[in-house]
This record gives sequence, structure tokens and C-alpha cells, in this order.
Amino acid sequence: MAEDKTPSYEQAREELTEVVRRLEAGGLTLEQSIELWERGEKLAALCEEWLQGARVKLAAAMAKRGQPAPDSPF
Repeated sequence: MAEDKTPSYEQAREELTEVVRRLEAGGLTLEQSIELWERGEKLAALCEEWLQGARVKLAAAMAKRGQPAPDSPF
């Protein structure tokens, strides 16, 4: 996956799942493990950004309809 193109939430989540699977499987060098860990951190942050954006959109849509935003949206 190209570093300059932001993946969709689903793509980031899928890649993050693969990163975790590879780390859990073991058999990697320390350098490979660190690289995967760093990629996983970036993907997790990206997923959180997508989810936060969805929370904001949900709150705005609910406010438009006159409904109170849920205390914990997800």
C-alpha cells in the first residue's frame, strides 16, 4: 500500500489486523518487528481518526434531527 495515499477505514483496519497477526506469529527479526509495530501504530491512529470523524458526523446528524447526542457514541 502506498504511503502517500490514505487508506479507507476498512483498508486500514484490515492491514492492522494483518500486522497484529504477523507480530503474534513471531519469527521476525527485531528490526522487522519494530517496523511492523510502527506501521500498526500509524494504522491504529488512522482508524481512530476515521472513527472520530464518524462520531462527529453522527452527532451533527442527530442534532439536526433534534435528538441529543449519545453519551458514548460507539
